[in-house]
Amino acid sequence: MSQADFLNAPFPAPAGTGERPPEGPQRFFNRELSWLAFNWRVLEEADNIRVPLLERLRFLSISATNLDEFYTVRVAGLRELAQAGNATPSIDGRSPAEQLVLINTEARRLMQAQQACWNRLRTEMQAEGIVICTRSGLDDADMAHLEETFLNRIFPVLSPLAIDPAHPFPFIPNAGFALALQLERISDRRALKALLPIPHQIDRFVRLPGREGQERFLPMEELLLVFLDALFPGYRAKGHCAFRVLRDSDLEVEDEAEDLVREFEVALKRRRRGEVVRLKITADAPKGLRRMIMRELHVNEDEVIEIRGLLGIADLGELVLPHRHDLLWPSFTPRVPERVQDHDGDMFAAIRQKDMLLHHPYETFDMVVRFLQQAARDPDVLAIKQTFYRTSRDSPIVAALCEAAENGKSVTALVELKARFDEAANIRLSRRLERAGAHVVYGFINYKTHAKISTVVRREGDRLVTYTHYGTGNYHPITARIYTDLSLFTCDGALGRDATKVFNYLSGYAHPEGLENLAISPIDLKSTLIGLIEREAGFAAEGKPAEIWAKMNALIEPDVIDALYAASRKGVKINLVIRGICGLRPGIRGLSENIRVKSIVGRFLEHSRVVCFGNGHGLPSKKARVFISSADWMGRNLNRRVETLVRITNPTVKAQIVSQIMAANLADVAQSWVLQPDGRYVRPDVSDLDNPFSCHRFFMENPSLSGRGSAGAADVPELTHSKD
Repeated sequence: MSQADFLNAPFPAPAGTGERPPEGPQRFFNRELSWLAFNWRVLEEADNIRVPLLERLRFLSISATNLDEFYTVRVAGLRELAQAGNATPSIDGRSPAEQLVLINTEARRLMQAQQACWNRLRTEMQAEGIVICTRSGLDDADMAHLEETFLNRIFPVLSPLAIDPAHPFPFIPNAGFALALQLERISDRRALKALLPIPHQIDRFVRLPGREGQERFLPMEELLLVFLDALFPGYRAKGHCAFRVLRDSDLEVEDEAEDLVREFEVALKRRRRGEVVRLKITADAPKGLRRMIMRELHVNEDEVIEIRGLLGIADLGELVLPHRHDLLWPSFTPRVPERVQDHDGDMFAAIRQKDMLLHHPYETFDMVVRFLQQAARDPDVLAIKQTFYRTSRDSPIVAALCEAAENGKSVTALVELKARFDEAANIRLSRRLERAGAHVVYGFINYKTHAKISTVVRREGDRLVTYTHYGTGNYHPITARIYTDLSLFTCDGALGRDATKVFNYLSGYAHPEGLENLAISPIDLKSTLIGLIEREAGFAAEGKPAEIWAKMNALIEPDVIDALYAASRKGVKINLVIRGICGLRPGIRGLSENIRVKSIVGRFLEHSRVVCFGNGHGLPSKKARVFISSADWMGRNLNRRVETLVRITNPTVKAQIVSQIMAANLADVAQSWVLQPDGRYVRPDVSDLDNPFSCHRFFMENPSLSGRGSAGAADVPELTHSKD
């Protein structure tokens, strides 16, 4: 397949399924197994020879981190349901207990593959001068260096723990890593069991003195075994093992909590002590230590995974050395849009000229920060409203809002306390904002607020103008360097009024009436989406061109999938770019023969949500109906969260989304996987291509259409394709 062919290719011949297409639960893929398939694709990038070596190591680390979170959240939830005897089936008809069996088998296979991948990468790293040592290979110079390191940087934070009736087994927190030891007192050979928890505050890998152009590292557990005599004087080791614990990290909050912040602080403490859902232990663990650890952590054999290799693959991210530029992606500096430069950095002047859509990280997220910093210091700005789902620890956006409040502006911040794993950080930022004088609200107890909206009300002459930012990703300057997301800046009156109504809904429960270019969940986003799909099916029934292009992170909501199936049967051509979970089965005769699904996994994490409808004219078309969204097509997003679906009306922004962003995603073959009717993901064959088309490379090299300024005389490439 040539790099131009994927977008233009006719839909493949549909797979036969017997006399009738699948009905009932068989028409869906399982959510959890689909997620595991995504993590396989992440791991596959660690073996992709087109990817620089240390970036491959990063992919391996990410796959392990992903799997850990999957266990602490999804597997923990299924486990709780199964233990309660809940047999409610998933959309594909499987009970929680049945899903756990399948997950256990596939996850163990994935972990074995991670170890095999690490062994290959370790060999390649050694050839490039990055060596992971063992304690048996240390020389005198190494020992002298390690002794100083151990005594000054490690020994003070360690807590060696004897295990006996006077010293009960300690609490091991979620993701806790420890050595278990079988010791013998030298004087009388008395046996002692002990634990040596390894604090997460210290690095997993200790740097050794360089040797012959090599950078050398020793895993922390190896170092500790070297210095056991300093930790347990008078004892010698008779056996040891390492183990790592994952706990249930789901968080329960009382629905009627009077003080939501205090209730979340209590719930976070409960999470820390959640039940163990997975115990990973070295394969050669002494039987007595293994039995003790299992008994004290209350785990059964199904929850124990023996590892012959490195425990804590996620920690390998420490070895992605920033100074080894030869083994990393070529450096890339995000662009400042030309139009902002034309206006000497004045965001309000640039937005007044016309709507502007920035594509992060290719266009710098600093423009979002600058938008709020300028608002904080502008004497004509009266009010700022902002949602927060996730942000960085020392967020410049939070600092800007605090400055605005201290400057006497009206500042309202909607802080979502239920953002998983960011609850504690969001409690801290809410208190900081309150101290500065901002109004902090927490939205709804039953719904998470996942919408990404910021408004700035500015006095211009004798009127007030609302400048609005709608995003597909979080207000997080750090993740914005690697997540692909969209930022719409506008001073369109309708979109400003819509945003204000959403904030009134969040702060005062005022039901938003008469939204003009916005649909929101849980009110009407799902029904609007299904209505638009059905409308496209109506065009197909009338013999008009009918197409849908959509991009998201996950598709699992059954009503939406059924609407797509119905549209496919009517003849609508549907192209979906879904990074992760997909419950839809594409390419099946009589069900989904007009649907193609692909996943893109590469240098940047695909995160933007877009949907385009041909509107009776096919795609691409100037008459298309185009939307950006904060929501994936999942039950939680469409039914149990506050999310936005923003209609794009500016012609340049529409062209940018359809003919540049979506067309490049559909044309990509370098980083793409195509979903098959049986659930497999297959890569396009690019072996005959010297330079297969990569949408990430394309976006790095070409500025966004709506950000062009007077300096951008040359046309920015648009990717279009002819009709099949």
